[in-house]
Amino acid sequence: MPVIARLAATCRRLRTLARAREGVALIEFAYSLPIMITLGFGGLELVNYTTTHLRVNQIAISLADNASRAKQEIVGGNPRFRELDANEAIRAAYLQGGNLDLQENGRVVLSSLEVNSDGGQWIHWQRCGGDKTYPSKYGPQGTGATGDDFDGMGRGTRQVQAEENFAIMYAEVYYDYQPVVFGDLIPDQTVYKTAAMYVRDDRDLSGIFNPSPTAPVSGC
Repeated sequence: MPVIARLAATCRRLRTLARAREGVALIEFAYSLPIMITLGFGGLELVNYTTTHLRVNQIAISLADNASRAKQEIVGGNPRFRELDANEAIRAAYLQGGNLDLQENGRVVLSSLEVNSDGGQWIHWQRCGGDKTYPSKYGPQGTGATGDDFDGMGRGTRQVQAEENFAIMYAEVYYDYQPVVFGDLIPDQTVYKTAAMYVRDDRDLSGIFNPSPTAPVSGC
């Protein structure tokens, strides 16, 4: 074939290719697919993160509520709160966490906020659970035992203070967030939630009891 004829054929093919529109949508989809996938997975991660915050918050509320209700009836005396009750409240938090695996990935701190002999706020006792080592943000057991320098637990408008002869069960729940998709891209996130509940009935506030058969102490 002469050179001129070959050039003419090539030009015709190029013009035909330039007018072709059959693959435009497919090419555009191929370009946008990575962005769409990233946005989709990002939305999934955001939903999971938001749901995790909600679940951890509910765990904190339930922990404080369960501890405020638990008691051992005593004939001729006020009901007592036992080490067994603390352990069961913490175990209930683990079960409520479900696939969050709160015991391995988190920490729960249960404190009894009371009034000391000087009229100040006092963390009378404190029990913990979980493999992580986060401490209470308000101090260990015994904080505020004397004097009135300890203001109570909570921050800002959410600060709570116990009243004379009453106790508040204050729950703190830490959870190391486990990403669904972007595990290597999202920095470590610790979800922290708190809840406080007044003890429902009269309670012997002289301590936390451990009658026979004794239960393990979930110390902090």
